[in-house]
Amino acid sequence: MKKNQDISLSIYKKRWLKFKTMKRGYYSFIIITTLYLLSWLLPVLVNNKALIVQYEGDYYFPAIHDFSLIPDRIFLGEEFGQDVPGEADYRSLQAEWSDGNSENWMLMPPYHFGPLEGVGSRDNVKWGLQMYSPPSSQHWLGTDDTGRDVFARLVYAFNISISFALILALLNYTIGIAIGGAMGYFGGRFDLFFQRIIEIWSSLPMLFVIIIIASIVRPTFFLLIFIYTIVNWIGMTYLMRAEFYREKAKDYVAAALSMGQSNAKVIFKHILPNSLVPVITYFPFAIVGYIAALVSLDYLGFGLPPPIPSWGQMLDVGLQNISKWWMVFSPVGAEFFTLMLVVFIGEGVREAFDPKVYSRLR
Repeated sequence: MKKNQDISLSIYKKRWLKFKTMKRGYYSFIIITTLYLLSWLLPVLVNNKALIVQYEGDYYFPAIHDFSLIPDRIFLGEEFGQDVPGEADYRSLQAEWSDGNSENWMLMPPYHFGPLEGVGSRDNVKWGLQMYSPPSSQHWLGTDDTGRDVFARLVYAFNISISFALILALLNYTIGIAIGGAMGYFGGRFDLFFQRIIEIWSSLPMLFVIIIIASIVRPTFFLLIFIYTIVNWIGMTYLMRAEFYREKAKDYVAAALSMGQSNAKVIFKHILPNSLVPVITYFPFAIVGYIAALVSLDYLGFGLPPPIPSWGQMLDVGLQNISKWWMVFSPVGAEFFTLMLVVFIGEGVREAFDPKVYSRLR
């Protein structure tokens, strides 16, 4: 009975069930997916701005305005009766209202320190925002060379690193699959033409290009993605070209063409689904490479500009004063933990998509 049920399942369902049996990869997938989804809620979880402020009967939501889709809105201290220039100091305001038994109240995030505030912040001594403060109950992973909270910067950098790797991988895969698939399917002069272009384009010195551009303009998140995409699609192109050449020679493609099916239908309905196994199994390891690439660029000073949270920049600060062990341990530990989870996922995916286990042709 169980054998009959297995036969009735689709190949994708079988592969998913196989992946779930790989406990290390499956639980790693659950953990990193959960952490990444939570990282989009960081403005309401790790922030120095209040979630809710109730002042004289009116309600305000300062932290909500940190989400990128909502226009920036700075709440001045004078709006809440606080005699400070510029934006309100929510931590001090909460302490003042609490000590004075005020009817006004506010709700702060669970971790009420932001990734950008440091020694220049108001009451920085009171809140422990001093240079190289060691880990404590107030600052879980201490502070850096400018008094910024290391834990806050670490978790924000996690979101940036994963987002960078995912966007870059999707762009490279889209371009590589499109060009490589067309080269493998149509062959001939079309294939030779793009091979010559790729040979010329692949000789472009990637690091030098980034150094030159970084010296002319200020690198941004999307500019770095654009620069990396210029070259990194080439590897996926060669892989898809080989897969399409292999699949095109099989009998089911000849049968589809003899039945009068169009090239587009043969490519997208028949060849492409049978060519995605190596692409999918390679995806997690590509994510590892792209995260490491961003960390390396930030460490060398050609990546995201300060004060944007970055593991590479944090590691650079730590190695400049290696006696502050938490500045080295924190970014290295975060990167190691993240890459380890992604590698475990890659191992599980590779096992689940092994053609010796499940194949469309069997």
